[in-house]
Parts: sequence; C-alpha cells; structure tokens
Amino acid sequence: MSAAQKFQQHPVVVQAQKKATIYIDRLDKELTKYPVLNNIEQRTQVPKTYAVIGVLSFLALLHLVNSLAVIVSNLIGWALPAYLSFKAIESPSPHDDVQWLTYWVVFGFFNFLESFASSLVLFYVPWYYTLKTIFIVWLQLPYFRGAQTTYLTVIKPLLANISSQSRATPPTTASAVHEE
Repeated sequence: MSAAQKFQQHPVVVQAQKKATIYIDRLDKELTKYPVLNNIEQRTQVPKTYAVIGVLSFLALLHLVNSLAVIVSNLIGWALPAYLSFKAIESPSPHDDVQWLTYWVVFGFFNFLESFASSLVLFYVPWYYTLKTIFIVWLQLPYFRGAQTTYLTVIKPLLANISSQSRATPPTTASAVHEE
C-alpha cells in the first residue's frame, strides 16, 4: 500500500471527506432555488456548487491582493443587492422591498462613515477589507437579517435622537430676531 493510499484511508481524512460531501450536498440543495444558477449549470455542464465555490475562492484570492480588495469588497456590496433589489421591485410582495431598502440605507450609512475614517482605519485595522466584506455579506443574507439588526440598533436610534433634538429647538425666524 502506497503512502497516498494510506493517507486516503486514514480515519481523519475519511471523516473530513464525509463532512465535505454533506456540506456540498446542503449547498447544492440551497443553490437549486436559484434558476440563474441552474441555467448556468445546464449551459456549462459545471455543477453549480463547484462554480459557486470557485467564484468565492477567486474572490477570496483577490482579497489577498490588497490593491484589489477595495474593488472586490464594493462589488460584493453592490452587485448582488442591486440585482435582488431589481427583483424585489418587480415582485408583488412588499416584504422583500423593505429588506433591500433597509440594506441600502445601512450600506450607504456605512460607506459614508468609511469615507471619513478610511485612512485611519486602514492604518490600524489589518485585513480591513476582508472584515468589511464579511460585514457586507452579513448585512445581505436574509438568514442573519444583519441590515435590519444594524438599522434597528444603530441607525434608527441615531436618527430618532437627531429628529427629537431638531423638534425640541424652535426655529428662529427673521421676525423673532427683530423683536428683541
């Protein structure tokens, strides 16, 4: 028996292969819900699971090249949500409209804050764009409801505070200034 055969028959390797097969089957079951991926699989004869894993691996590789990380991160934050927002607008259900509108509010708020602090953050936070991409994916995935969580815990209280402060201060008019 060769060393390669011994390695392939090692209990840890066999267990890892079984686990990988289980996860690949689960991913394939989830990806079957998307007609676009089914169409790509039929046209290319490449299993959709392997295509998705390959694309994600390629994007992860591009993240390692730091000069491309900002482009990849912004592309991930824009491409799929833009497509799904288009689909949500065309669908009769308002539920998906709320989900993607909330995502765009949070994504825009995050990018606005990032524009002020990017040089400082890039200096002090290693792997910033990788963390940003993970955050963006967390915002996007309906399973985690990250955009809704961020909106309800950060943005809504902030905007409510600003709104209540603006109502508490009476507006000054030109006539009120002249009377004094």
